[in-house]
Amino acid sequence: MRATKKFLATAVIAAATIALVGCAPTATGDSGSTDSAAPVKIAMLTSQTGPLAAYGAAYTAGFEAGLDYATDGTGTVDGRELEIEWADDQGNPDTAVSKAKDFIGQGYQILAGTAASGIATALAEQAAQNQILYISGPAAADAITGVNEYTFRSGRQTYQDVATAGTFIGDPAGKKVVVFAQDNAFGQGNLAGVQAVLGGQGATVEGVLVAEDATEFTPFAQQLVDAAPDLVFVAWAGASSGAMWTALSQQGVFEQVPVVTGLGDVATYGAYGDASSDISFLNHYFGGAAGTDAEAAMVEHLEAAGATPDLFSPDGFVAAQMIVQAVREGGDTVDGMIAALEGWTFDSVKGEITVRAEDHAMIQPMYQAKLVQDGANWVPELVDTVDAESVAPPVAGK
Repeated sequence: MRATKKFLATAVIAAATIALVGCAPTATGDSGSTDSAAPVKIAMLTSQTGPLAAYGAAYTAGFEAGLDYATDGTGTVDGRELEIEWADDQGNPDTAVSKAKDFIGQGYQILAGTAASGIATALAEQAAQNQILYISGPAAADAITGVNEYTFRSGRQTYQDVATAGTFIGDPAGKKVVVFAQDNAFGQGNLAGVQAVLGGQGATVEGVLVAEDATEFTPFAQQLVDAAPDLVFVAWAGASSGAMWTALSQQGVFEQVPVVTGLGDVATYGAYGDASSDISFLNHYFGGAAGTDAEAAMVEHLEAAGATPDLFSPDGFVAAQMIVQAVREGGDTVDGMIAALEGWTFDSVKGEITVRAEDHAMIQPMYQAKLVQDGANWVPELVDTVDAESVAPPVAGK
């Protein structure tokens, strides 16, 4: 299967002018000259500063827990040290590409990390040009899946988020979904995603888009009621969130229709005000959602390190498992590492996960959740686990 599958990175990546690194190792290099006991060099590139630093921190802590779990606490694979070097992409694609080139020039064949989708697509191109293994992190863009044979991901993708939202209304066919969002790239992107996913499953999808600088949301809340949808999907970010949720409560939107949005990281749990208990949440992960042995091990490791399980903790954990699998079963060639990961099914924090061979999508469970009050705080509670196959994206390119 591997020999016949070739992807064209330039078909889906906008940044097509990044230069080749002349001294990069190739996937088909002479592995016979490699000392089997030599350390394996692994480059970890994620946001340590910048707008997604909190996501980077959760990923990093999860990675350290996953490495401990996957190596039985040794930090080694079959006696080989893992020489792990961390770098900060600062949330900037140019910075990320520059640092990736530096790693590649030093002979690194494994690169992982990345919280921002724009960075992930740029690094995927570097992976293809230089024939290295790249495992993207929390970056959710669907375009990362199937972009080329060298690129994998350790988290979920946008399709799985939107498909999970659709599970609140059962079969979307014949249903009406309204996307309530800001009229900007983020909101328009979410509207397009819902149209593609739920619209593709037979739902009628409409948008109520609001100017970013709006401060009065009552008329828009009334539009939602008047539309009489089967589901309202909210995609919102920024300082106006509190006022927006208050308007929906005051206009009785929650009494008329299910309202779904994504449950973010721990820091956002208190951001929904009086609407907190009325919102239905789609979710990638929250601490305690899975109830697996791997999750228990991760939580124990995180808490011992003074960290808290968070939205993207599993992405780091899974990345560590994937790297250990690639090194253990793939030897010293990138071709071997890719073959070791394609089609691999394994137990992780969220349960059973499969790296789909055809396009490297991560087939994994998702969650429905709600917020409940715990003293002065709001905390998530599991409503249902969504079966991995029911929200699996279609094979990329087909």
